[in-house]
This record gives sequence, structure tokens and C-alpha cells, in this order.
Amino acid sequence: MQFEDDHRPVAVLGAGPAGLTAGYALATAAEPVVVFEADAQVGGLARTVMRDGYRFDLGGHRFFTKSAEVQALWEEILGDELLVRSRLSRIYWRRRFIDYPLRLADVVRKVGPLELARCAASYATAVLRPGARRAQTFEQWVCARFGRRLYELFFATYTEKVWGVPGSEIRAEWAAQRIRTLSFWRVVRAALLKDGGDVHSLIEQFHYPRLGPGQMWEAMSAEIVGAGGELRLGARVTRLELRDGRVVAVHGGGGRVECRDVISSLALRDVVAIADPPAPPAVLAAARGLRYRDFLTVALVVRGDDLFPDNWIYVHDPDVRVGRIQNFRAWSAAMVPDADRTCVGMEYFCFEGDALWSASDADLVARATEELERIGLAPASRVEAGHVVRVPKAYPIYDAEYDERVRVVRTWLGGIENLQQIGRNGLHRYNNSDHSMLTALRAVENACLGAHHDLWAVNSDGEYHEERRAPEQPYRSAPETPVMRTLAEELESAAPAGGQPSE
Repeated sequence: MQFEDDHRPVAVLGAGPAGLTAGYALATAAEPVVVFEADAQVGGLARTVMRDGYRFDLGGHRFFTKSAEVQALWEEILGDELLVRSRLSRIYWRRRFIDYPLRLADVVRKVGPLELARCAASYATAVLRPGARRAQTFEQWVCARFGRRLYELFFATYTEKVWGVPGSEIRAEWAAQRIRTLSFWRVVRAALLKDGGDVHSLIEQFHYPRLGPGQMWEAMSAEIVGAGGELRLGARVTRLELRDGRVVAVHGGGGRVECRDVISSLALRDVVAIADPPAPPAVLAAARGLRYRDFLTVALVVRGDDLFPDNWIYVHDPDVRVGRIQNFRAWSAAMVPDADRTCVGMEYFCFEGDALWSASDADLVARATEELERIGLAPASRVEAGHVVRVPKAYPIYDAEYDERVRVVRTWLGGIENLQQIGRNGLHRYNNSDHSMLTALRAVENACLGAHHDLWAVNSDGEYHEERRAPEQPYRSAPETPVMRTLAEELESAAPAGGQPSE
């Protein structure tokens, strides 16, 4: 990959998975690149935080992909440090822990035959009145596909806890993107036969860096710098200098960098706000109207052995605010330095500036400790320490107006010849890390090879994973082989887990 007679760098905005992938592809091709990151640490939502020797994720980030290109890149960066892990998770529902993926005996015992009969009757009613294709909201989409009873039992509480609004205010496109291949009969078939049919095996394995997902992004950062690229931390981008339909310079970290191209993973709302001269009023209004769900983790250090064997537990109980609980030792033993201690991540979904977000760290640790005890996982007396990390703009919200607002912003961006948006917030799309990385690789090909990839089509609405074979790619080590998502992945994708990633 070479630029033609232009040695100005490509400016990459943001050092999360998407931005670092773009920086890595450019630097290892000996192309000049400057990566700007507002934080003092790389990785974005997928970073690993370390406090007092304890490592914890901001959400659980499994590394799985059906893209051979991305898989090869992960292995290229980490090699043997990329572990293979088995997945174990459960749902906390009505003060019971339900195995997840489902097991028939466990479901019958804990949900009960009467409730299962109600769910089946509700599903039968939905089948007689199909409406998934006409659904406008998440609630309508799920009810048409599974029946209202299942929606009320297993979707409504958790979805509203995660997003902070009723399912009637979330667009159906989000459901179609995240749980498209799931059906009622796949759930039944999996529980009865331990067979997900064409959804692949329910005994899931995934990759995970030995020291947490941040290890991947820290190693990638080192490769960028080692290959001659520049990484600027603590360098918030404050201005995009536009002239004649192009970005001519990026202002950030107290300096000005003239650039040939810009590859941005900044949130759409932010990139519009820093354009100079300003975007038209209608575009500014559309960008300001885009909404995000924010997130915070309370990592609790607990005395004694692991509290539970799961990688994570989904908390559907409306009586507690915690939405999901991670067990970091179950991801990798290297995450927890003390053999007689465990570290769990109590995850809360909120809006920046609300009462939960604005609570003091001490109050949040106290809340998390009390809820851990209320759920029955550990007495408060065993909690020795707590650490709080807040993450703004963690999840783009698919509300009733988002599609039109994105369209307005996207149209305006189309008039800036050398600016490309990538990644989850860059496209205001709930991408996993592998899709965010694919958008970055395609953006580099556009900038360096004159390709014409439509970055908005990677993980387009209604597709959970890319299904169409892409053109030959620089990191492809083998032909792409579609790998169907497991039933468990399809179910859990109704939540912003992990990611996210990472999911």
C-alpha cells in the first residue's frame, strides 16, 4: 500500500479497536500515520484496567469472528498469548440461576411446566399473527417472533435496564441486527437435543488474551510505534480544519497536523461538532440528537475462592440495578493476582449525568456490595475493595429518530472527500470489535489503494455478521469460511455484552 507522491500522514482519530487497526495497517505498510487518543490508555471500551494488581474489563470481550482476515490479525499480534476459553454463563431470574445456554431439565425445574405452557401458547398466538417484518420497535419484533409472554419474561426487564427506555422506544433494526437468526424452535431444539441446528454447537469456545483484551490493543500500539507510526495519548481532537471539501489539518493535543486523509472512530456527534467551518445547522441538530447509553463498572475484590464458575451472569431481576456480573478469573487466571481472592465486575448501564453516573465512587462500591449480597453471591463482609470506571458513549441508541439523524449526518460527511468514519461510534452502529476492525481495514484500502468500500455496509442493519464474501484482503491467510453463531451468542446479543465487543 503506497500513497502517490504525498508524504503527509493519515490522521487516525481514536485508539480503540477500529482506530488502532487502521493505524497498524498503515504503519506496517510503511505509510505515515498519526493516531490521536484523548485518553491516557488505548483500547476504548475494550481496554483492560488494572488497579492494585487486579485486571478487569469494561464489559466482557470475547474474541470470536467468522472473518479469517480478522482472526489472522489477532493471531499475528498476540500469538500464544491468545488463549482458547470455554464459555459458561447463566441468567439470574426470579431469584434463580438458569443455565445459559438452556438445558431442558434445568428450565423445567426453575421456570416450571405451567410457565412453559404459557410461553408456548403465547408463541402459538404470535405464529398465527405474524408481524416481525412489519415490526417498527424492538418490543413488536420480539413479540412477533417469540410471543409476548417470552418477551415479558426474558427480554423486557433486561432490555429496559440496559437501554434506560422501554422496548417500545427501541427500533426493530437493533433486534434484527443482534438476534436475527434466533427463533423459538431453535431455543426448544437446543434445550431438547442440545443441538442448535444450523446455529452451530452450543458448547462454545472463544479466544481471549491472557492479560485481558487490553493486551491486544497495547501490543498493537507497540507495533504501530515500532513500525514508525506516531501515537499521541492524552491528545483530544478539538478541530477538523476543512477547506474545499477536504480535511487539511487536525488539531489535537495542543498541536496542528496537516494530513492527507482522516480515518475517524470519533462519535458522529463529536466529529460534526469539531468541524471548522461548522456544518450546516440541520446537520448540527441531527448530530446533537444522536443518543448514547453510558456504562460503568464496579470491580469488587472479594476474599475467598471464586464466587461462581461462570464467565458472566446476566441479571434480569428488576429489584437490583446491576445488569451483568463478570468473573474475571474465569476469563483468565492471570487477571487476578491473589489465589485466595476473586474479582468480579458489577456492570451498570446509565446516562452520563444521571444519579447513578454522578454518584460517588464510595456510594457505587457500597451499592454494588449490597447488590452482590442481595443476589446471594457473597456476604458484604467478604468485599475488601472496590474500583469504579465510567465509560461515556458506550452504546449507540437505536431510538425512533436515529435513522433519519444518521442519514443527515452521513449525507454531509459524504461531501468531505478524505474523511472516513469507522467503528461502533464512528458509524453509530452496534458493531462488535471484529466488525469495527473490518471497517478500519476497508478504510485503509479506500485511502491507500483507491478502493471504494462502503463502510456503512459492514455489519449493516439486519446482519449480525458479514455474510457476503469481501474482495481479497491484505491480511487474508485463508478463504473466508462462514461460521454460524451459536444459539447462546444469538440470545445474549440482545444485550450489549461483548461486546462487545467486544464485543
